[in-house]
Amino acid sequence: MSGNLFGYVPGGVIREGERVSRGAVLKRVLKQERPYLPLIILSFVLSAASVICMLLVPILIGEAIDLICTGKNGDALLKILLKAGLFACGAAVSQYCMNRINNRVVCHTVRDLRAKAFQKLQTLPLKYLDSHPHGDLISRLSADTEQFSDGLLMGFTQLFSGVITIIGTLCFMFSMNVAITLIVVCVTPLSIFAARFIAGHSYEMFKKQSSIRGEQTSLVNEMLTNEKTLKAYGREEDVLKRFDEINDGLEKISMRALFFSSLTNPGTRFVNNIAYALVACVGAIAVYSNATPLFSSLTVGILTAFLSYANHYMRPFNEITSVITEFQNAVACAARVFEVIDEEETEEKQDQMPLKDVSGDVSLTHVDFSYTTEKELIKDLNMNVKSGMRVAIVGPTGCGKTTLINLLMRFYEVQAGKILVDSQETAASDLNDVRSAYGMVLQDTWLFDGTVKENILFGNPDATDAEMIEAARESHAHSFIRRLENGYDTRLGEDGSILSQGQKQLLCITRLMLNKPPMLILDEATSSIDTRTELQIQSAFKKLMQGRTAFIVAHRLSTIRDADLILVMRDGAIIEMGTHESLMKQNGFYAELYRSA
Repeated sequence: MSGNLFGYVPGGVIREGERVSRGAVLKRVLKQERPYLPLIILSFVLSAASVICMLLVPILIGEAIDLICTGKNGDALLKILLKAGLFACGAAVSQYCMNRINNRVVCHTVRDLRAKAFQKLQTLPLKYLDSHPHGDLISRLSADTEQFSDGLLMGFTQLFSGVITIIGTLCFMFSMNVAITLIVVCVTPLSIFAARFIAGHSYEMFKKQSSIRGEQTSLVNEMLTNEKTLKAYGREEDVLKRFDEINDGLEKISMRALFFSSLTNPGTRFVNNIAYALVACVGAIAVYSNATPLFSSLTVGILTAFLSYANHYMRPFNEITSVITEFQNAVACAARVFEVIDEEETEEKQDQMPLKDVSGDVSLTHVDFSYTTEKELIKDLNMNVKSGMRVAIVGPTGCGKTTLINLLMRFYEVQAGKILVDSQETAASDLNDVRSAYGMVLQDTWLFDGTVKENILFGNPDATDAEMIEAARESHAHSFIRRLENGYDTRLGEDGSILSQGQKQLLCITRLMLNKPPMLILDEATSSIDTRTELQIQSAFKKLMQGRTAFIVAHRLSTIRDADLILVMRDGAIIEMGTHESLMKQNGFYAELYRSA
């Protein structure tokens, strides 16, 4: 993942590689909170109630101290202490309820954000997924949203009450003595300046930390996925070295971010202690001398309340600066998640036409496509396939065979020309209709952590058990499924970890057999299967392909001799076309490939 800064453009959309302000991300965060506005308002009310109850306690304690100093220790003192206890209980109950509400709002906000990001991943084009490390995307949906949750929770828990505490404390202090209150207020800008200076430096560091963490997750994910290859080539030391480099970089930036963020609290506390000392010294002298008109109303009890209020007033600045520091990390993580949410989806026209009752006629007219602007791949590709034909696509590695399949399935959109199915342009057709018209079995298998039955029914959830078993018999998977511990109800583990590669491929073929779409795509569908089973499946495929258009990507040319049409590709173009016999008679590139196989 690039280390570029994130961006903000009109409309609040964040694009990768553009610069973004913290304010822009914060606006997006606040927008996420709109559904929970009633709960937030209730939290604000409870926070105000908690602060007011808490601030009334020092006044009552001060009154109690004055009563003790004057020797009045009777019922009046008991009533004051009882009131103080009730207000303290009221503050605690309000704080508890506020925290419950804040937890609920934060958890639901993060849930919604994760859901939006995951939903966007389902609609993003494969071009985006192919060009971004999967580990980094996982990091954004898991680690980054978790960090965002922590920062948001601190914001709700401490920011509201902190601001109200500051305002409430000022009101109480001004009502008691203006002169000492002004001393406290004059010191405040120093605390704010210190917090602002430190927070400004920590934001960029936390953002860089999130980016490196995503890079680390990407490497771990890649190595776990390809662990066998890694061990087979003995590259453990090289991978450990690469991991250590990333880990060291993460350690350095994390140390710098934590160092700057850890300066916030002691820096503001130092300023706050200066204010507290000034209030204590000036107040003590004023009470003792009782000579200055500005402080003539001060008593020991009022000074005690003032010292308590000075702490109450300064403490929120410490908490708010801690929140701001944590919020830098949260905002940086939120920007990475919003970046995924704001990516452009697969563009579909508003007047998408349904594609139903497909017979299987396919044609490509003057199709151009390339993955990058620097290198052309497919140029002016033309092809006509009639319904029921078996079309084999052959050619050297990198000639465009898999790319052609991606274009047929609309995993990528053509840059010029048209692809027609039953004389209807696929670019103007409903995307789900286009993809459901094809059944695909690839060389790389895909199974999820579910039962055998759930994996087979993935393409046709409404199929009956009898239909599923019949499809398994046709694919010759039924025999090994019966030998599993729980048969069709056996859980496969992640990516079918309990099965061999050949068994995985048989299940994918069973899934296709059950679905029976009007068109088939077979990309080395039997590459991991033994020769005897392959011959049996080829026979089943022939039965399945009757009346269906089939595109067969083959590397072993002996398996496609019976194809109705063989397309020979090189450098993104079809250079030869015909049956096996006619192409061998031409003695061209296909004949050369066949003899060298």
